[in-house]
Amino acid sequence: MNKNKLLNWSIVAALAGFIFGFDTVVISGANQPIKELWHTSTLFHGIFIMSMALWGTVAGALLGSIPADRFGRKKVLLWIGVLFAVSALGSALAQDPYTFSAFRFIGGIGIGVSSVVAPTYISEISTPSTRGRLGALYQFNIVFGILIAFLSNYFLHGVGGANDWRWMLGVLAVPSIIYTLMVMGVPESPRWLITKKNDQAAAKKILSQIGVANVEEEVSSIITSNQHEALAGKASNFFSSKHSIIIWLAFMIAFFNQLSGINFILYYAPEILSRSGLGAKESLLNSIAIGGTNLIFTFVGLYLIDRIGRRTLLIIGSIGYILSLSIVAWSFSSHASPAFLMTFLLLFIASHAIGQGAVIWVFLSEIFPNKIRAMGQSFGASVHWVFAGIITLITPFFLDEKNGIFKDNPWPIFAFFAFMMVLQLIWVLTKVPETKGVSLEELEKKLIVE
Repeated sequence: MNKNKLLNWSIVAALAGFIFGFDTVVISGANQPIKELWHTSTLFHGIFIMSMALWGTVAGALLGSIPADRFGRKKVLLWIGVLFAVSALGSALAQDPYTFSAFRFIGGIGIGVSSVVAPTYISEISTPSTRGRLGALYQFNIVFGILIAFLSNYFLHGVGGANDWRWMLGVLAVPSIIYTLMVMGVPESPRWLITKKNDQAAAKKILSQIGVANVEEEVSSIITSNQHEALAGKASNFFSSKHSIIIWLAFMIAFFNQLSGINFILYYAPEILSRSGLGAKESLLNSIAIGGTNLIFTFVGLYLIDRIGRRTLLIIGSIGYILSLSIVAWSFSSHASPAFLMTFLLLFIASHAIGQGAVIWVFLSEIFPNKIRAMGQSFGASVHWVFAGIITLITPFFLDEKNGIFKDNPWPIFAFFAFMMVLQLIWVLTKVPETKGVSLEELEKKLIVE
């Protein structure tokens, strides 16, 4: 078994997550400088400056399955890198808020498509025993990108004076180009080759390279699964009743992921921390602590996901969410010390990294049948990004220093997120199945309604 090839190819595909994470959070450092530069309204700033990339992400997630199914996973992964590079350079050089927003939208498309194609690709080349931790490499790279973005923002703060935000955004072009070159060395997904191209010879060669013990049996299992899906009804009818269980599972895990408040905290970390009494430079530095905690506990989630399972991690994460968010809400309402509040913000980040963070992209990539996997990943990612976009869009109305609903104290926001995590815990305990160690084809048999 050539574990090195499987690991190397998975890492390359997962590097799309690094650029995703970096691009998602780098805007937090540019938030205040852009406000001061272009003096846009609260509405414009929320819709165009802060959330435009997220609306691009929604578009990319919605449409990402189309080129992934038509042209293959590899080609789409390649073009993702191009989109990221164009977005980084264009955003950094933009001379007005409209051009800036347009290039952020392009980067968002790259993020959305990557959240569909990269986890799908990794899932399709993995074995049942490695699928969890290899799939979680995508999430690991997201949080690694987030940490590097926070570090980059901190060290570039003040470089170039008022134009430091341009350096913060433009530096992403470097890893984007490197990633694009690396993708050229990975093979196509064997399951895509069989399912969409009926190219069994090429698929067998790749399956052999990644260490499948019985290639003929694996190919036969994939073909049988595809035939079963076709015979059970129109495979192209994604929203048929036989897919009802997996559609609801995908919707709910994506819905609760964002209703935890994770993007709210990551996008607005410096501003939230400044409300607790920290200065601008201190807030940026503490944002690095958030990114570092995220990375460390993602390692823990990556280690545990194939050992104790996806469902157990979601339960642990939900309990951590409820505890941390409740105490953060209390800390703001009682004006507790910034250090005390920061401790429980870090507990929140750790809970997310072990639970939802480690699980969501793996879970979405494994519950759908081969024929509709890219479409299913697209659906789940779209739900995720729609709610991320909505939360990012409305946040300025709650946090704006002059007109925000909770401009003086944001404790009700954290209390709301804590309540939503109580609902998530109930959902996990009553509805979520365990998927660890089960082949993609066996999962299909378990989750499809006959």
